[in-house]
Amino acid sequence: MHARDLPNLSALPLEGLRVLVVEDESLIAIDVEQRCRDSGASGVTIVSTPARLDGDVEFFDAAIVEVVLRGASTAGFARSLMRRGIPFVFGTAHADHQQLFREFPGVAVVSKPYGGADLVVALARAVRFSKLAR
Repeated sequence: MHARDLPNLSALPLEGLRVLVVEDESLIAIDVEQRCRDSGASGVTIVSTPARLDGDVEFFDAAIVEVVLRGASTAGFARSLMRRGIPFVFGTAHADHQQLFREFPGVAVVSKPYGGADLVVALARAVRFSKLAR
């Protein structure tokens, strides 16, 4: 990895982005929302139930996805993000789902509990790499 591939952390790394947070634990979701807003996100939407994952994802620039949402896998939703070209990262306590992660090469997995700016930096990188790939 080269320095040019890293997000510019002197600016707000998520500046102007509309971020979708897929998380069923409310305290974690609120923390992630605040981290995104503090990093410049213009909007953050939290989805906490699998039924709400059927909405339009085109309204979002990026997503943070928990692997298991109220006992249900979010793999299908992650596939739909990939098909639509929406960059995302897995933010999860379920970092042991290696079979699932092999299906999503290049998608960062950030394990809970989140430390420092790890989650924001991973999402900013995903967005940057997505823009470079277009």
